[in-house]
Parts: sequence; structure tokens; C-alpha cells
Amino acid sequence: MRDFSDDLKDLRTSLGEAHQYLRLDDLRARRPQLETEASRPDLWDDADRARAVTGELASLVDDVEVYESLESGIEDAETLAEMAREEGDESLEPEIAETIADLRRRFSTLELRSLFTGEHDDADAICEIQSGEGGADAQDWANMLLRMYLRWAERRGLDTELDEVSEGSEAGISSATFLVKGRHAYGLLRSEHGVHRLVRISPFNAQGKRQTAFAALKVTPFLDEVPDVVIDDKDLRIDVYRSSGAGGQHVNVTDSAVRITHLPTGIVVSCQNERSQHQNKDRAMQILAAKLAEVERQKREDELAAIRGEQRSVGFGSQIRSYVMQPYQMVKDLRSEHETAQVDSVLDGDLDPFIEAYLRWQRAEGLAGN
Repeated sequence: MRDFSDDLKDLRTSLGEAHQYLRLDDLRARRPQLETEASRPDLWDDADRARAVTGELASLVDDVEVYESLESGIEDAETLAEMAREEGDESLEPEIAETIADLRRRFSTLELRSLFTGEHDDADAICEIQSGEGGADAQDWANMLLRMYLRWAERRGLDTELDEVSEGSEAGISSATFLVKGRHAYGLLRSEHGVHRLVRISPFNAQGKRQTAFAALKVTPFLDEVPDVVIDDKDLRIDVYRSSGAGGQHVNVTDSAVRITHLPTGIVVSCQNERSQHQNKDRAMQILAAKLAEVERQKREDELAAIRGEQRSVGFGSQIRSYVMQPYQMVKDLRSEHETAQVDSVLDGDLDPFIEAYLRWQRAEGLAGN
């Protein structure tokens, strides 16, 4: 009869670690307060506050239930192993081994939550794609990246809102802005912030030569409330224009699109996906406030590198990841060194292995620096 005691002991250790990084005692103390507030009859008089309360409560309940499910699973495995040992029943070994393997997989997934240590990792994410060096290929590459991230979000069950798309002069798109909504959206996508490089046989080259193209993804946490930012109307130039571009059914083709320029900083934001000019302006102002908040954080604490990563030109030598389709197939992250030959799968949204590898690499780098 196989001895599972070491395996079960390891699972207990993992459970203890989960208790710490989930801050379970804090969650259990906070839960009655949130449940009381969520049950108030006037809760939805303040819609923003109501969403914040119900969202926090849902996340809290999810964490507690995941922990308790793992705890219960370990107890069941321990009981089964003890019964098999006492009765000398070797027929139960496969079931015990599979239960332990399943618990390990679930702990590995849960462990990712311990990697979300940033101030805004729970927030939604404002994502901006910008084509760079490479002409028509770069514009096509920007469009491919937009599809890749929308597909990734769909796979993870995250909601997306495509706020603005600018058609490329030759192909694809020159830029796009979209919002990814859901728990840990920013915590996940901050790993993707930077310049992405594509190498392939160019469909726009009559000689069929290999072409290198660049596009950048910028990721900013979307903050519902930005108390430190005051925007003076005199500092704004607001332009209204007709929506156009490669957004297809996502773009509302009316004269309701809004572009706001913040004159002191030169920051420009656009929104064309809402149903009215007023709604587009409100969304653009939210995005602008989030961007200005980030600038203020940089001034106060020099945290730009921690929040959005280093800013570089969108061209040679600046990429965080390379996607090579010719003369071989490979996607490689230049930070974590994670790589795969499954280029098509990655471009179809299979980004989780790269995101997880980056988060683990970042934690290792942080520990090495201490």
C-alpha cells in the first residue's frame, strides 16, 4: 500500500500558504460588513457605490469558497487514505492519487492570486494598441494584436468594450482603445504592456520578402474614482467627429464620436463606441482621468515603471516579445524567456502561459532585488 502522507502534508502546507496570501482572516471579518451594506434597501441610490460593494462581496465570497473547497478536498483525501491504509485496500490508490493530483492543479491555479501584489491589480484595464515601425505590416499587426487580446479576454470570461478604432492608412488599424473588465484584468494585462514584434513573409510585399513589424500595447488601470485629479474645462479641447474605421459592428457611425485633448499634458483620448455624444464624452473623460492619475503618480513617487512599465519607441530593439512566423515558428518573451512554437494558438488568444510566466518572473526579480 502506497504511503501518501508526504503528499498530503505538502497539500496542507499549500493550504496554509493560501490562508496567508488570500488574507482569509481579513476576508471573514470583512464579509458581515459587506453583507449588511449589500442588503440595505437604499444601496442602489448610489449606483457607483453599489457596484463597488457588490463587486467586492462577490470577489470575497469567491475566495472564501475556493479556500473552503480545497480544505474540504484535502480532508476527504486524508480520510480516504487513512481508510485504505487501515483496511489494506490497494484498490483505492488510483482514486487517492488522482484526488491529490487534482488538488495540486487547483492550488497551482489559485497560487496566481498571490502574484497580484500591485495597488490596482484588481482593477479593469484601459488598453491602447498603436502601430509602429513597419508600414502596412505594422498596421496589419496592430489589428492582429487587437483580435488576439479580444479573443484572450473572451477565453477568460472577461468583458470588453471597444471604445475607439482608427483605420490604418494602408491596411489594418493605426490605433485602438478598448476596456477589459473583470477581476484582475489589469493585474493580468500589465504583463502585456510594451512593444510586440512580428516577423513574417509580408502579404504586402510583391517580392514575398520577410518583413519585421512593430506595434505597442499600453495598459492603464481603469479607476472609477480618481480623487486626486481635478480637470479644468479650460484645459480641454473637445472635438466631435463622425465615427469611422475598422471597428465593424462595434463602431457607431454617427457624428457622436468625441476626441478630448488635455492641453497642459498633450494627452489625447477618443471614444466612438457609445450610443450618444454625451456617453462618448463621459467615457473619454473617465479614460482621461485615469491617464492623468497615472501622470500624477509618476510625479509623486516615480512609479511609472511599476504601474505601466518602461516606455520605449515602437521599433527595433524595444520589444518585450517576438512573434516569428518565418523562417521558423516561435513566440518568445524576452523578459521571462518563456517561448512556444504554437504561434497560431497564441495569436488566437492563448496568452495565459506567457502572462503566468511573466508574473512568476517578476516576483523572482523582486525577491532577487531584496
